[in-house]
Amino acid sequence: MTPREVFERLIDGVTSGDWDALPALYAEDTVVVHPMAESDEPLVGREALRRHFAAAAALPLRMSARDVVVHETADPEAVIAEFEYAGRVTTTGRRFTVRNVFVLRVRDGLIVESRDYADHLRFGAAIGRPPGPPTVGVDGASS
Repeated sequence: MTPREVFERLIDGVTSGDWDALPALYAEDTVVVHPMAESDEPLVGREALRRHFAAAAALPLRMSARDVVVHETADPEAVIAEFEYAGRVTTTGRRFTVRNVFVLRVRDGLIVESRDYADHLRFGAAIGRPPGPPTVGVDGASS
């Protein structure tokens, strides 16, 4: 798959709620950074992404992607994608939008590196939780 196709599958998986399929889009030694999150700890490895997506699956959210623009770059492994998540909190009905910019490096059809710029403060406010990507603690509970 091309970097664009991998990004499209990523967004399709998030918006369809197919969280279990998403880790397969990442290389075993992938590194994903959320520069705008409260914690600047990267997610390293496919297993970390599996836990990340499992925690996201537990959140009461439904989202669609809109205004998607994918920029091809001179680097054949890299794409930059701008888009907006339009979401709804299923427990309250509250609606929200979050603008995003993802910078993906894809090698052999797998994401080897990603910098996901998203407004985690807005995500947290929408669901009434602290800002940041969903995390999984040592006991397996998501926060």
